[in-house]
Amino acid sequence: MRVSSDESGPVAESVADAHHDPAGNWVLYDQIPRRPDRPADYAAYRYPIACEGCVVSGYDLDRPDEQQRRLRHATHVGHGAIDLVAPRGAAVTLVALEHQQGPAVLILAGPLFGTTVVTLHHVREGGELREYLVFFGHLDAAAPTLPAHSDDPLSDGRLLGFVGDSGSPGLVHLHLEVRRVRGGVDANKLAAAALVDNANTIVCDPRNVLPLK
Repeated sequence: MRVSSDESGPVAESVADAHHDPAGNWVLYDQIPRRPDRPADYAAYRYPIACEGCVVSGYDLDRPDEQQRRLRHATHVGHGAIDLVAPRGAAVTLVALEHQQGPAVLILAGPLFGTTVVTLHHVREGGELREYLVFFGHLDAAAPTLPAHSDDPLSDGRLLGFVGDSGSPGLVHLHLEVRRVRGGVDANKLAAAALVDNANTIVCDPRNVLPLK
């Protein structure tokens, strides 16, 4: 099993993209697509849950508009995350990111994508430290053992919560989203909704930073 290292990874560049929302409006956003050096196969990565063939919906914001996800009852077009299927109550644990420096810290345990836990990680890219947020959404509940203070370190394997369907009734799964914090933004001072605002963070293909098996 691979874990984070002190080496520096290449810079993942963001690009401007767009798609039609459910109302037919043309929506502009920034996104960070999968780097060519990262495996395309979702099975190559280690996830926060026990996972064998558990990826049921992948990242598609880098695809042409007509190839992005359009579900009948979805409120958003396109998918800037990975959806992982698991039994209700399955443990969700922290995964140290590739080239992560130091422990992660807790940013949020509360409502966002249903019940959501958000962690902050420092990742070395291109010789610089960049901040990434990892969102664990639609949880049945957050772990009662999470720290009360955001400066308490979270190590690899720490229990974060349990798989559920909060905010997505009847669809039991883990929503795993990664976003890079823009320079000059203090994620600790952002309200929950502001954590996913394109002005503050850039959605990223999780395969850029998830550890390989």
